Amino acid sequence: MRLYLINPFNPLVSLANIKESRWNRYRVWKPLGLLVVAGLTPSEWDITVIDENLGVRDYAALPPPDLVGITAFTSQASRAYEVAAGFRRRGAPVVMGGIHATMCQQEALQHVDAIVTGEAESVWADVLRDIRQGQLRRIYAGQYADMARVLPARHDLLREGYAFGAIQTTRGCPLHCDFCSVSAFNGKRYRRRPIAPVLEEFKSIQEKWVLIVDDNLIGTTPAHIEQAKELLRALIQADLGKNWIAQVTINLADDEELMALAAQAGCRGVFIGFESPTAEGLAEVGKKFNLLKGRDFRASVRRIQRHRILVVGSFIMGLDCDEPGIGRRTAQAASRYGVDLLNALFLTPLPGTRLWDRLKAQNRIAANDFPGDWKYYTLGFPTAFYKHFSWADILSEMNACERRFYSLWGILRRVVRSFLRRRQPLLSLVSNLSFRNNARLTRRTSGGLDLLRGEG
Repeated sequence: MRLYLINPFNPLVSLANIKESRWNRYRVWKPLGLLVVAGLTPSEWDITVIDENLGVRDYAALPPPDLVGITAFTSQASRAYEVAAGFRRRGAPVVMGGIHATMCQQEALQHVDAIVTGEAESVWADVLRDIRQGQLRRIYAGQYADMARVLPARHDLLREGYAFGAIQTTRGCPLHCDFCSVSAFNGKRYRRRPIAPVLEEFKSIQEKWVLIVDDNLIGTTPAHIEQAKELLRALIQADLGKNWIAQVTINLADDEELMALAAQAGCRGVFIGFESPTAEGLAEVGKKFNLLKGRDFRASVRRIQRHRILVVGSFIMGLDCDEPGIGRRTAQAASRYGVDLLNALFLTPLPGTRLWDRLKAQNRIAANDFPGDWKYYTLGFPTAFYKHFSWADILSEMNACERRFYSLWGILRRVVRSFLRRRQPLLSLVSNLSFRNNARLTRRTSGGLDLLRGEG
């Protein structure tokens, strides 16, 4: 039995094709969900994992499969449907999973033979059994997985073309931010994999650099943090020689032992969602962790950096409380906090979020010619009607933000600072140039957006 597992690309996002720019190799990672599904698949299946970020295959020239599995974030959905249509024309059954199929079930069912919603562990065996028996059902509703039974991903199936490996150690998020669908997909309860299988999977990753894809590696409660420390101590003892990057909340800076353990275990960078430079913006998106009274963001960032860990700060523009000048203020805030990299995003209503529900009820979804317009939902393009900005205005704000923060002088200053403080200067240089290059390419694409047809 032959199984193709496919990760579709997004033609608008320059970082999704590593051949476009040498810098993109450092900003693309393996489709971990497909490797997890491959790990759930019995050995009698001949599995091929295809990541279109590494190049689009001539599917018609490949041996015909018995089953095609496609994953997709919302921004990949329109391409996913194209790939599915090609295989279905040739008689191959197609099943689609991932967050978009979960949040837009009726739409996805118009383009594929079956969908897997939620986490696949509880239902993938049913899919394979039913396809053998010629009785494929339309919907397989996955339940939250028992983390003690999560099998390791098949990292051996994608061995070339990546600067980073990837691994997941936890699922679920209790924060339930307005713009995020993680809690809708993986639940609000924070669930952690046992340490031993995590270490074994870490060992199976050939890349020296690893992205830990958890939405929050350290969690939000004292119990979560103690569990994170146990994992870090185990990584230190295992001495795997890996460098890794993870997403965390700002409370990382509140625990000196946690930071020291993370650095010793191989942490070289963290991604932190600051979201907004204003208290009003933080309240609007529901980022309660950043609203703690008396939080000094600059001091928090500096405490993390003292452990030679780079800090990537993420901000969202286009909030209802944002006013003209937000691009400049965001760049100023990122510089004031002292972050090493700035990831500036447009407020984007994604299906499954409270933001989507609210803006849809208010008739403020501007990019709404679906499924074609899903390709704009990368967070790098405007897709809504913004309260204080036309699309031209919000694009101008983003340009102002990125030009200010990623000026050559700004990059030089941050890299020199990293060098003097012995804090990953090469990683800082490569990352800053990659972000700068991608921002320039995205600006060129945004300048020709046909979506401006509906600008309000």
